[in-house]
Amino acid sequence: MSVLLEIFETDARAAPDQIILDPIAFERERVSTFDKGYRAGWEEAQTTLAADAERSKADLAQHLQTLSFTYHEAQAHVLTALQPLLCHLVGQVLPQIARETLAPIVVETLIPLADRLGQVALMLRVHPSTLSTVQTLLEARISLPLTILPDATLGKGQVHLQLGPAEGEVNLDQTTTDIATAVHGFFDLHGKDVLYG
Repeated sequence: MSVLLEIFETDARAAPDQIILDPIAFERERVSTFDKGYRAGWEEAQTTLAADAERSKADLAQHLQTLSFTYHEAQAHVLTALQPLLCHLVGQVLPQIARETLAPIVVETLIPLADRLGQVALMLRVHPSTLSTVQTLLEARISLPLTILPDATLGKGQVHLQLGPAEGEVNLDQTTTDIATAVHGFFDLHGKDVLYG
């Protein structure tokens, strides 16, 4: 079986009226052409897919960067809004709370010591303004021999304890100062981060 192809040339002298091809050679050429087209389509699809993936990665990176910037911007606004409140709490409210809780903290510290040490004499030195509050609380709850002395060199949030040979100190003034320093340091550091990114 042979395949006949029609000739479309206008010059009759250039070629005979029909070209005869071997069917096996024709099939090989057809398969070869199909394979070349398939490979070209596959390569184009791979290139397009890779380009789409790169474009998607770039878009995702841009969106994440935008979200990150928005998050940090929101965090900066929240911290800026909270700064005056926290500074007021640390500067005004915390010292007052420390003064009010000094006597209960001294009681909580002394009760376990008093139970262990029996009848050892206890001497406290406190600021004169907190003397009556500390004295009222301690006399009601501790059965040790107790001496409470005013000491103007101590701060309102300080108590010096002496129980026999052992000495200790409750210093809420220093604790309050340390907390205030930490809060102010945080906002100072945060302010530098915002300025210098």
